[in-house]
Amino acid sequence: MIVSCNSEKSSNQNEILQKAKEIHKRVITLDTHNDINVKNFTDSINYSQRLETQVNIPKMKEGGLDVTWLIVYTGQDSLNEKGYQKAYDNAMSKFTAIHRLVEKYAPDEIELALTSKDVRRIHATGKKVAMIGIENGYPIGEDLNNVKKFYDLGGRYMSLAHNGHSQLSDSNTGEKDSVWLHHGLSALGKQVIAEMNKYGMMIDISHPSKEAIKQMIQLSKAPVIASHSSSRALCNHSRNLDDELLKLLKENGGVVQTVAFSSYLNTKKDTLYRNAVKPLYEAIAKDLGVALIDRKDFGTKTDQEIEELFENLKKIKKIATKDPRMQEIKKKTPPVSVKDLVDHIDYMVNLIGIDHVGISSDFDGGGGIEGWSDASETFNVTLELVKRGYTENQIAKLWSGNLLRVLDECQKTAQQLQEKH
Repeated sequence: MIVSCNSEKSSNQNEILQKAKEIHKRVITLDTHNDINVKNFTDSINYSQRLETQVNIPKMKEGGLDVTWLIVYTGQDSLNEKGYQKAYDNAMSKFTAIHRLVEKYAPDEIELALTSKDVRRIHATGKKVAMIGIENGYPIGEDLNNVKKFYDLGGRYMSLAHNGHSQLSDSNTGEKDSVWLHHGLSALGKQVIAEMNKYGMMIDISHPSKEAIKQMIQLSKAPVIASHSSSRALCNHSRNLDDELLKLLKENGGVVQTVAFSSYLNTKKDTLYRNAVKPLYEAIAKDLGVALIDRKDFGTKTDQEIEELFENLKKIKKIATKDPRMQEIKKKTPPVSVKDLVDHIDYMVNLIGIDHVGISSDFDGGGGIEGWSDASETFNVTLELVKRGYTENQIAKLWSGNLLRVLDECQKTAQQLQEKH
């Protein structure tokens, strides 16, 4: 009997697919960065429903995403009392929204985890897991007590800056004009690092400047994380980590959560695709009577306006996927895909080792790529990892093991620090 090459190839593909499905079921999949809009955390509209959001419980179930880090994000504003108060109020509204979801609206489907033990316990019950990350330390204002307050509300990591210098740290955005506020961390920022170590909150280096990141790693008594960043060697974007920072992260024992954000994975490919798809998006936006998002304008927009622009973009993208012109555009100008994401994982694993790399999406905050456009497509990442020859043990580390190890180490350090006092 002669077996054709095609049937051998097909058999091989089926074996890989089956193997990936089994691995995906067994490992705990954890995504460290999913933005939220409080409008989707009400009694009538919430994550127990299959909303237009990239992340919600039905989509997590469909894609086999077990753990979602819901983000308390605040955009950068003025460094004064009025700005701090407004930011604090915004942060508190997001903490409250997350607690409503897990305690009131969907307690039988999703539960808040505060430790790695919680994650494993909740996962074993079949429920989805929620965790909380804080993007931008700006809402702390000048009150160090807010670190403990945010920790007590469930915050388990925090970045000290976002797009723009905060009172705590310079941002990566300073690279554009080489204008720095602190040349790294401010004196208050250094105190915040000590407080975060004291309570076991992971330090997130994803948005601060390179100098600030180096100072954080130097000062921290526990490992740090980059909650949503990729490799600068593969994509020269200020939001990514260069080889020097990646090696410092390894020495520190930390982890970089490779992010499915198209312009951080392949800026050239992303720009070509965006330019190709822009006329179609503009035509759809015109028909809908809405504005199309332009990241260059973010500095002049309020958080509410930015949220509205993201909502518009979701509507536009949904309509575009059903437009026959879309497939032609993708054939001629392929978008950034899961393969590009795993290229970054490969590079960083080769550079700093399997124990220091993880996975994130930045869903509902600009993230999402071809093949992993929302939580329902999470399996495709595992499939690509299996195709590249990663073992189940390695995939388990990438998806959650490494991040949870860092959380454990941060909490152990906190315990030791508290026992000394």
